[in-house]
Amino acid sequence: MSPLRAQYIGLLTLRGYTQRTQESYINAVAALGRHYEHSPHLLSDEQVRDYLLGLHQRGLSRSTINVAISALRVFYRDLLKSPVERIEECLPRPRKVTRRPRVYSREELRTLFLKGCRSLRDRAFLMTVYGAGLRLSEACHLQLGDLESSRGMLRVDQGKGNKDRYTVLSPWLLEVLRDYWRAFRPQGPWLFPASRLPDQPMVDGSAQLIFCRALKRAGLPNRGGIHCLRHSFATHLLEDGVDVLTIKKLLGHANFATTAGYLHVTAEQAVRVRSPLDVMAPATPVMPPAAVADPRSNNQH
Repeated sequence: MSPLRAQYIGLLTLRGYTQRTQESYINAVAALGRHYEHSPHLLSDEQVRDYLLGLHQRGLSRSTINVAISALRVFYRDLLKSPVERIEECLPRPRKVTRRPRVYSREELRTLFLKGCRSLRDRAFLMTVYGAGLRLSEACHLQLGDLESSRGMLRVDQGKGNKDRYTVLSPWLLEVLRDYWRAFRPQGPWLFPASRLPDQPMVDGSAQLIFCRALKRAGLPNRGGIHCLRHSFATHLLEDGVDVLTIKKLLGHANFATTAGYLHVTAEQAVRVRSPLDVMAPATPVMPPAAVADPRSNNQH
């Protein structure tokens, strides 16, 4: 390990970044160095800008590009002490695109769980993601002790932002999880361990594969990956009249604006909305006035 890499890892550790974020940032800086076959600290501003432009041209997602930008900003601004103005010019963030979460109906989810999942493990995992509104990594890292059945709650240990939180534990989900536990008896601390490494949690790629295969069997469209189950959880709570502050706490959002993104008009809400025109409607239907005959139009014989 080079001294510069070790310094970068130490800086990220002191800043309190999670292990997952550290790995993403280190890989992002390393990718820049591999691209030019030079240490990143030897690259010019123009080379850094060209590399970033290449990420856009490759069609990478905004979130992926933002991770790279954040990693490089910490590297150049905080570790190498480059001028902030230069960092802003070399590493501009892509313009934010507002997208509404795409969700599944309750009937579609029922089909997904009961028809799309052939394995009890797959059904238990996907129901956990939706039923508790979990992020993918949170579901993969669940442990048996996180299920507080007597309270009807599920504990998320060190979720995004290194924050613990509680969310709901459905009685139906608890029943399915108990059946899954009796059938599989997973070894090690993880509720959903990796197939061949019981001492390791399920990896994100395996979870996405479970979701995609279940969608195919159920005949449902892919509306943005497994994270749509979390979107569906939040939207369905909103449709049920749960207040936004409670939904924010269940989802573990740090910013209220993130939760407010679910305040789009859902199908059920649209049906309940009353048009202001209805307020002006008469109590009884108004018939159109009858045509008045023009006496001069009558033919007299």
